[in-house]
Amino acid sequence: AGRDPGTLADYWKLIGVHFILQGHDLPAWREWEGLDAARIRAKAAQLSEQRRLRESIPDWLDLLGNEQLAADWDETLHWLNRPADVVLRTNTLKTDRNSLLKLLTAEGIQLEPVGDGQALRLLKRHNVFGTQAFKNGLFEVQDFSSQLVAPLLAPEPGMRVVDACAGAGGKTLHLAALMQSKGSIIALDTIEWKLDELRKRSRRAGVSNIEARLIESRKTIKRLYDTADRLLLDVPCSGLGVLRRNPDTKWKLQPQQLTELKTLQQDILQDYSPIVKPGGKMVYATCSVLPGENQEQVNAFLSSPAGHAFHLISENRILPQHQGFDGFYMALLEKS
Repeated sequence: AGRDPGTLADYWKLIGVHFILQGHDLPAWREWEGLDAARIRAKAAQLSEQRRLRESIPDWLDLLGNEQLAADWDETLHWLNRPADVVLRTNTLKTDRNSLLKLLTAEGIQLEPVGDGQALRLLKRHNVFGTQAFKNGLFEVQDFSSQLVAPLLAPEPGMRVVDACAGAGGKTLHLAALMQSKGSIIALDTIEWKLDELRKRSRRAGVSNIEARLIESRKTIKRLYDTADRLLLDVPCSGLGVLRRNPDTKWKLQPQQLTELKTLQQDILQDYSPIVKPGGKMVYATCSVLPGENQEQVNAFLSSPAGHAFHLISENRILPQHQGFDGFYMALLEKS
């Protein structure tokens, strides 16, 4: 458009530019008088050589991503601008993947199995929340990358598991299914309404071994020290691996917020890791693609006094271009 929009007429011109760049011919409306389609397309082609404009990313974030991901950043950004798939996770407490596939196919929903677990990907958009199968708790909507976190923790029936950043409980419910709803899961969070949502989802899923507990102070955490066979730390993060689902995140996020998030992530590792009892395991996970929130956090923890009792077993760094799903990071650690 040549300048920042300041009037209603300017915004109409922006809409016209958008339609031209989408390949449409504009009707002869007075709002779009003077727009030169050939000039606009030529200007767009010139500007597209700049990655931050081509991929619509704030300048500071483009610089940071390029610094941390180097040769992977171009392709990562490109994939983060693609529409996200809708993926379901079969609730094995009530059904199996093949049965669910047949049931939803009969309702006219087109799906395909993904991976060796319980994932089904929609081939065509559909309101799955309106299906009877969803109301009966036969599945949850959960991206394929996210479905890899709970199995990495390898919980077993009868164990005591703590999900320390449970939120509304997507991974908590997956843990419960892997445990066949046997044993104990303590789901912690600092926000009560998220735990209320988890309780509602648990009832629908037929889960009976989850205790949702509000973190009211550090005492809530300290009471759990040396008690858990398994600990999941799905920590707050920038969400840069799931920009396709929340594209406004990149414009809301500021450098200072990212610094504060990294401090919080390390604080959680330091303060919550003692929950694991000797011989137990812990998974640190984020939905970020930045090493500064991922590998570097794990390395910093292992180098600290709190991390000396732990060792890294494995880690999985997922970029969206790898399999087409959300960007994720997960690390499995064991306490000696």
